[in-house]
Amino acid sequence: MPDLRDLCFVVAAGVALAAQPTRAPRKTVVGVQGREFLVNGHPTYEGRSYDGMRVQGLLFNSRMVQGIFDDRNAETRGRWNYPDGPWDPERNTREFVGAMPLWKAKGLLAFTINLQGGSPEGYSRSQPWVNSSFEGDGALRADYMSRLERILDRADEIGMVVIVGFFYQAQERRMNDEQAVTRAADAATDWLVDKGYTHVLVEIANEADNAGFKYDVVKPSGGAVRLIERVKEQSKGKVSSPAGRLLVSTSLNGDRVPSDSLVNAVDVVLLHGNGVSEPARVTQMVEETRKLPSYRGQPIVFNEDDHFDFSKPQNNMLAALGAYASWGYFDYRMAGERFDDGYQSVPVNWTISSPRKREFFELLSKVTGVGSR
Repeated sequence: MPDLRDLCFVVAAGVALAAQPTRAPRKTVVGVQGREFLVNGHPTYEGRSYDGMRVQGLLFNSRMVQGIFDDRNAETRGRWNYPDGPWDPERNTREFVGAMPLWKAKGLLAFTINLQGGSPEGYSRSQPWVNSSFEGDGALRADYMSRLERILDRADEIGMVVIVGFFYQAQERRMNDEQAVTRAADAATDWLVDKGYTHVLVEIANEADNAGFKYDVVKPSGGAVRLIERVKEQSKGKVSSPAGRLLVSTSLNGDRVPSDSLVNAVDVVLLHGNGVSEPARVTQMVEETRKLPSYRGQPIVFNEDDHFDFSKPQNNMLAALGAYASWGYFDYRMAGERFDDGYQSVPVNWTISSPRKREFFELLSKVTGVGSR
């Protein structure tokens, strides 16, 4: 006789696509079973291994946080002009949506987008631009959410998972107070639930321990765990997925392993490889995480790493794979580079348009067996 828990999981996965009263069923449902990610009840990259390393169940991803970017500061808006014309947030989102099938065809199953973006320069000492899906009081901006909806709808259609980040350090500081941040998290959670999305993971904050964050409610040393639990509870029973709610996490600065309390709270452990120049350290970070008393077998995902070396026999991506952790590509425009380079520097060419992008997607295709010749 089959185990009742297995039956419950199968039933949950089967009804994950049940239609909501006013909306057609969503096509893509993400779930977690042990260390594996599932999409529509099946492990990702099902049956796949590469060079003796298990690929099934992983979630290879890329940091594409500027998909809904805009700048409301008239003094800095001109910085983001295209080579052939002025900055246009609608063009940016339109070209993002157009490029998504190209990424998927090479084996990319997920990307991170953020409601407050990221540095449009890759890394910045100061950030005078104004880019946020939230008003100062925490209310959602309709223009940003309209662009986000187009991206999430397209991802759902083509079977991609989206890591939706809420807060980014330089823009969170522009919010009125800690209560506004909480209201913003509530509003974003309600919006995702109301849209019926079943293919998203929530990242409360990008690098929540960054000194650029102002309010304790997002900081690991402050209220981060409470905010994670709040989003879980607020979405509980409202998402047509195996979990029945949104899956929630947060990330820390590069080369950091989260605390016991943080790992205890999250559904997926998010790590960053920024600052990790030795692939062996990537392996060590995964091992240290799994040794924490609170670790209960959650998937481990690097969703930001600015190290490449994709043509070399060892690199951070392959080190993560060897440790059975998912890996995420973070590419920005470096000194002397142009429009075709980088996925974070605005304006963005969202296609696979540079040697570095091509090298990443070529290795990804080999590893996943998707789109490889």
